Amino acid sequence: MSILNALFISRRPAAAFVVVGLFWGCFAAYIPEIKTRLGVSDAGFGTLLLGSATGLVSSMWLAPILDRWLGARALQAGVVFLSLAWLVPGLMFTPFTFALSLCLVGLGSGLLDVIMNARVSALEAVHDKPLMNANHAMFSVAYGVAALVVAVTREAGLPPAPVFAGFSVLCCLIAPFIWMEVPEFDTSDDQVSGGYPLWPIVLCGAIVLIAFMSEATVEAWSALHLERTLHGRAAEGAFGPAMLGLTMAIGRFSGQAVAARYSEIVVVIVASLVSAVGAVIAAIAPTPMIAYVGFGVLGLGVSVIGPMGLALVGQLVPARLRTEAIGRTAVIGFSGFFFAPVLMGLASDAYGLRVAFAGVAGMLLLAVPLAIVVAKIPRRHKKGAGIAPTPAT
Repeated sequence: MSILNALFISRRPAAAFVVVGLFWGCFAAYIPEIKTRLGVSDAGFGTLLLGSATGLVSSMWLAPILDRWLGARALQAGVVFLSLAWLVPGLMFTPFTFALSLCLVGLGSGLLDVIMNARVSALEAVHDKPLMNANHAMFSVAYGVAALVVAVTREAGLPPAPVFAGFSVLCCLIAPFIWMEVPEFDTSDDQVSGGYPLWPIVLCGAIVLIAFMSEATVEAWSALHLERTLHGRAAEGAFGPAMLGLTMAIGRFSGQAVAARYSEIVVVIVASLVSAVGAVIAAIAPTPMIAYVGFGVLGLGVSVIGPMGLALVGQLVPARLRTEAIGRTAVIGFSGFFFAPVLMGLASDAYGLRVAFAGVAGMLLLAVPLAIVVAKIPRRHKKGAGIAPTPAT
């Protein structure tokens, strides 16, 4: 299946992935300026980012309810809510209010993440095609583009608030076009299944967690590593998260083709090894250019691990539990975006950013044994099975 065909089939959730990527790319590139404005240490700033985790945990329980309540309008509501939530952090000047604003952002981001991933998984079942990597690639493209835009705005001296406001207006304009009817499935066969699929959720969630923790580490700390450790300018610092986003987009678009030829397990194992090498290169880099190479290799490898984990759990649970299972797997994984910066900040304060990035390499290798265990779980749902005659897309 071609990338363009995959994106056309999933064009509505793909637009939601773009929205999430734009905001997080903008935020990542502005982190050095926001941290300086708040006047906190590395460990303190990492702790403030935990504010997002509070909203994220709430989203795990609220997303399935919101999805059932709003139905075809759920994606639209999530985009508008997240766009409005991102107006707040750029206006905060104290650590406490900044942490509170991130609670709202975490809730909005978590709700939209769960719904859009569930929509993609449902479309994979309807069309019997892999779609997850292409959609996550759109997140990465948007993330990289936003970081490049911020490289320009920071050099021009623009503060975060008006830039976030501009992205909010753009994303609200996208919302009317992502109305999407929820595909219906024949769930009669689900009744013969066993108990609640806890272990597939936990194991796949752990794989996604490792991927997103690694990604979050580069997002939150690559600019600081380039500007502080390697003495780069503001634009050079912003190019760190931009490099991650762009190479992850390449990796995920490539993963769209790879997913059609190789099993998810094989891809996860190889990608974990590649991304660990990239983390080591970034850790020992003597210059910004070498660090870019490291971040790029890390991005290429880690790009497919998270989408593969989410796709796997969609195959391992009954159709009637797909949104809930993906939601809980996603929350386990997306918590990495918030806990990783805290751990990174503590490690940076204690040992420096070079050692902290080396620790990321070790963490990535943990995905290998997890993937081997997941491979032993029998599929509870196969793509193309139990599909309603006329699903809407």
